[in-house]
Amino acid sequence: MFLCTGNYYRSRFAELLFNHLAFAKSAAWRAESRGLDPDPLNIGPISRHTRQALERLGIPLGECVRFPLRAAECDFYNSHHIVAVKEAEHRPLIEQQFPTFLQRVEFWQVHDLDCAGPDEAIPQLERLVSGLVDRLAYSASLSASTTATPNR
Repeated sequence: MFLCTGNYYRSRFAELLFNHLAFAKSAAWRAESRGLDPDPLNIGPISRHTRQALERLGIPLGECVRFPLRAAECDFYNSHHIVAVKEAEHRPLIEQQFPTFLQRVEFWQVHDLDCAGPDEAIPQLERLVSGLVDRLAYSASLSASTTATPNR
């Protein structure tokens, strides 16, 4: 699960990119994303910066583009891996709303539009998400090799 404040721009891009990359690797993983404090004033279901970046990468949005979703406790319980895209912004919100899950969260340092434009944040998210997919693939291959039964 990818977390950001609004579930409109950064976490949505991370979710869709992750799912695209996982599908390309034939991995069974599926990402979701949620917001810790979605802004009802955001226009439409998803940021134009996210749309433009996905279009540039050739990643289809699909037919059913949903509106931002607020994180709930069940989202944390149902997630195997949790990433908050900016520690300084999201750690306090997680500590306040979901303190029992704080130790399970991996924190990144991807700025929102108040500190960095999409020309900086989107490539950073691309690198981080791609790295996460590679780490998960490596971890899965180690797990598979340690549980394989040797031929006799």
